[in-house]
Amino acid sequence: MKVGFIGLGTMGASIALNAIKGQNSLVVHDINRDAANPHLDIGAEWASSPKEVAAQSDVVFTSLPGPPEVESVVLGEDGLAAGFNKGSAYFDLSTNSPTVMRRLHATMQEQGVEVMDAPVSGGPDGAKSGKMAIWVGGDKATFDKYKPVLDAMGDAARYIGPIGAGSIAKLVHNLSGYIMGAALAETFTMGVKAGLEPDALWEAVRQGALGRRRSFDTLHRNYLPQRFDPPDFALRLARKDVALACEVGREFEVPMKLSHTVLAEMTEAINRGWGGLDSRVSMTLQNERAGVDIKVDPARLQEIIDED
Repeated sequence: MKVGFIGLGTMGASIALNAIKGQNSLVVHDINRDAANPHLDIGAEWASSPKEVAAQSDVVFTSLPGPPEVESVVLGEDGLAAGFNKGSAYFDLSTNSPTVMRRLHATMQEQGVEVMDAPVSGGPDGAKSGKMAIWVGGDKATFDKYKPVLDAMGDAARYIGPIGAGSIAKLVHNLSGYIMGAALAETFTMGVKAGLEPDALWEAVRQGALGRRRSFDTLHRNYLPQRFDPPDFALRLARKDVALACEVGREFEVPMKLSHTVLAEMTEAINRGWGGLDSRVSMTLQNERAGVDIKVDPARLQEIIDED
């Protein structure tokens, strides 16, 4: 299959190399011509513009910094839109705006081109090794058609839903990580200022219940199926723990903004009479504020776990 690839930066360079190692014929383009040398050395072809990439390819992938660059590469002068053949497909691997991807999808469908958002997760090491998630939104038949190419790039290519779904999944993933990072900074500064050495603290907590499981795996027990009784750990007990941590923060004059927000959430949930339910029941307050109903059949959750 003739694969086009634009954007040979930190992530894109390795992903494109994996694509050609997967027995695909590759044509590449980047604003830095020298970035393509490793690809050209193993048989890739150089294209002088995105338009030329599109004209020579069955499917095109881009790995770019963000929405402005993607729109420029697709719709700009000598962009992909000017070169696509009818029946081609375009996958954007960038972390992008779902709104931008939906707009590009609508525009390119008029030309008979399927647009797919397919952001990746795995970092530079995952891009090199191929141990990388690819979350794809768009036409399911197009995903199925080009899945062999995706499988050459990463080991966990999944169809998520309609156009924009991949971008939303990536943003949920990344934002969760940054929020967790802020929370860890808050709790670790409390622990260190209260007297622990940071290495000893990290060594200890990484062997606790939270440290031994993947961050998102906790969601399947209580929050996603909305199953809070019987509790794994009662809310009234969890609130006591959070309150104690906040007291330590006050004693040592450590700002604990996130922790006090969590404490307030738990207090509101207890005031609703939920103290005997699982501690994660307080998360449903956000469901109410957002106006969304989150409830997944436990059998479906088990299917997802069994796929790993």
